[in-house]
Amino acid sequence: MKADLGDLNAFVAVARAGGFRDGARAGGGSASGLSEAVRRLEAQLGVRLLNRTTRSVVLTEAGLGLLGRLGPALNEVESALDVVNGFRDQPAGSLRLNVPVSAARLVLPRIVPAFLAAYPGIRLEVIAEEIFVDVLAAGCDAGIRYSERLEQDMIAVPIGPRVQRFATAAAAAYLDRHGRPEHPRDLLGHSCLRGRFPSGMMTPAWEFERDGEVVQVDVTGPLIVGIGGAFDLAVESAIAGTGIVSLFEEWLRPHFESGALEPVLAPWWQSFSGPFLYYPGRRLVPAPLRAFVDFIKARPPE
Repeated sequence: MKADLGDLNAFVAVARAGGFRDGARAGGGSASGLSEAVRRLEAQLGVRLLNRTTRSVVLTEAGLGLLGRLGPALNEVESALDVVNGFRDQPAGSLRLNVPVSAARLVLPRIVPAFLAAYPGIRLEVIAEEIFVDVLAAGCDAGIRYSERLEQDMIAVPIGPRVQRFATAAAAAYLDRHGRPEHPRDLLGHSCLRGRFPSGMMTPAWEFERDGEVVQVDVTGPLIVGIGGAFDLAVESAIAGTGIVSLFEEWLRPHFESGALEPVLAPWWQSFSGPFLYYPGRRLVPAPLRAFVDFIKARPPE
């Protein structure tokens, strides 16, 4: 049985976006065109792939099975077609990255504007989320993660600062009322603002290090925020005097410089290796991704 490649792409676009309007917005087409393409595909296959309501589009069991096999296959087709990019003066096409919110905020702003200026034929899409996905199955070309989250068969390229630190901070007014911790264990007597992963798991105990001594503290406090986008709420709450926040030093630095937040336990802040751009090593690298990798490698180390 042969299915139209355009109809298959339409199904994948709708399934990934969770709706016809969002699928059309992402792909630059029309919702009605996607709807008609999916209807043709369902009629040809003789099975319903999507359950439609006025509010949502949900994959059926058959749709889930097809998407799981079709997504990677279409990525391979795109990679094969991308061979023609080698005959252009400059690479063109789409590049889709899956990154954590911290990378979208702290790493990519120093890279993306210059990259897009150098390669005007490339359209970059960045999906920022904290869940760990199979980049190919998610329809992405590459992702950004830290070394402990990388799979063995991935190619990893350093991107952004090579050394980072988690910093702890609070408003001076809060510290004036409750005292300034001198040792990490002093945090057990403080209100600490914590995070929760999308999986439902709480963030690990806060870890500190000084002169070879590593201390883990299982803090508690009045506020829990979702890891990623809700971190701004934790920061603003710390500025308002609610408690102590722990976050990337670069994220908090503007508030240190403005005086809105005061560093807490700075001699104990623990350093860790910076993030990596990663992509599968078992497939042809699309020209836009190759251009991005080469652009990153040519940048001076941070």
